[in-house]
Amino acid sequence: MPRGRLVNLGSLCVDNVYAVPNIAAAGETVASLSHAVHPGGKGLNQSLAAAKAGAAVAHFGCIGADGRWLKDVLANAGVDVRGVREVAGTSGHAVIQVNPRGENAITIAGGANRRLTEQDFNAACVGLGDADWLLLQNEINDLERVLARAEEAPARVAFNVAPVDGREQAYDLAAVDLLIVNAVEAAALAGGRVAEPEAALRALAARYPDCDVALTLGRDGLLFARGAERSRLAAFPVQAVDETAAGDAFVGFLMAALIDGQDMQEALRRGAAAGALAVTQAGAATSIPEPAAVSKLLDG
Repeated sequence: MPRGRLVNLGSLCVDNVYAVPNIAAAGETVASLSHAVHPGGKGLNQSLAAAKAGAAVAHFGCIGADGRWLKDVLANAGVDVRGVREVAGTSGHAVIQVNPRGENAITIAGGANRRLTEQDFNAACVGLGDADWLLLQNEINDLERVLARAEEAPARVAFNVAPVDGREQAYDLAAVDLLIVNAVEAAALAGGRVAEPEAALRALAARYPDCDVALTLGRDGLLFARGAERSRLAAFPVQAVDETAAGDAFVGFLMAALIDGQDMQEALRRGAAAGALAVTQAGAATSIPEPAAVSKLLDG
């Protein structure tokens, strides 16, 4: 089979990152130790990670005039950005607090990421081949329509259901071949009644027996299921600085490895190594590791 492309219909955000001594609680004001502006959005981060990992990536999404530089970031990384469209209003924005342990709290404003139209959905799906992957996240609008449109395409579909916001309960995931979730997202998809990750994984594997399910657990590694198949992968030990883009680095390197023809377990391990390295650097897109660093960690 010829090598395919990764077509990412996803978000692009301007990230405002604040280093704080502690993440603000309700009613609390915290003085920031520093402030930085980074490119971000799960879609952008994952496209950048996949491109760094060697995949041919095309990104589709919307920005405002204030986000033109986000398009440049992707283009400079070799991503095809002809599907990134400028619309009226502002781009997506995020406010990210990061404490000294690398833990974060994130507030996002959808902006242009919630103004995609049928034009964008069709542009992303037209031309998809059976060697391609369509990648989705939960930061854009009308995902019900996107998933229905994806079911008609020959490409395989990967869906990172992040962040959960209540809409996921209504999604028809029949088109999805690879479901990528963390513990919170897995519990939400399992109906919110399952607290333990292993139980949520069992519920998802039973509900979607023909779908690969990867459940990331941060410092506790990850779980994988397909039907009755189960596996666990331990986390790589690293010193965390900022966990913001760990999941996106994981997704991007995982998808690039699958497109490269690696089997699922090899691809999961490569994605996990990329996610581990991402937490050792500050920022979101700026923390995506280089492939050589990922290979070194895997070989070590």
